[in-house]
Amino acid sequence: MTDAPVPVLAGARRSALALVLLLGLLLAAALAALPFAMPSTTPAGLAVYTAAALLVLDRLPIYHPHPRFGLGNGITLARAAGTAGFAALALEPQVLAERDGWWAVAAVTALLALDGVDGWAARREGLASAFGARFDMEVDAFLVLALSAIAFSLGKAGPWVLAIGLMRYAFVLAGMLWPVLAAPLPRSRRRSGICVVEVAVLGLLLAPPVAPPVSTGLAALALALVAGSFATDLWWLVRHR
Repeated sequence: MTDAPVPVLAGARRSALALVLLLGLLLAAALAALPFAMPSTTPAGLAVYTAAALLVLDRLPIYHPHPRFGLGNGITLARAAGTAGFAALALEPQVLAERDGWWAVAAVTALLALDGVDGWAARREGLASAFGARFDMEVDAFLVLALSAIAFSLGKAGPWVLAIGLMRYAFVLAGMLWPVLAAPLPRSRRRSGICVVEVAVLGLLLAPPVAPPVSTGLAALALALVAGSFATDLWWLVRHR
């Protein structure tokens, strides 16, 4: 038996590490360049990004059996860096409250556009994997949680808006307690479409003119769609247990 697969996977990990470091530097520079950022904004964003990067490097050799990291995963990693930036802003919401928030709306729009590219790139390169699919899903989930926290902090909706971001994690916890709910779900365009809608709505809430009651209504609509989607998945899992 040869050790041929080892250097192949190691090569993918090395390229991932190089990209992790590059994007980390770019994230640090972007956060530090914000003249209105708080002193803790850059460290907070880098801490979140570092945690995500360590998970990527740890899981990559197990779930990505390809010789290259791939453009698709690179795009998802870039989205993870952007998401880490919004996580930092969730800890410092006054950064958005005191300044024009249109730049944040543009950033969310860019992350949303990239979300439609990474999977396509991975399939086009023949580098699709369980790792890439899970990585993409986790970045989406954490972005929704960060945006939900920002919306609440800015007073765009009540504390119930946090349920939009927390619902996915509650679903995972329920699966740990009841294994029936941890079974794989079939691919669903409905699920993907609602994810796009919730990110778009939460991003729109960052726009300065969008305030209650309009912002509250939009957040309530997003929550209803997400709750309905999770209820549909729960019903499917119970029926097919």
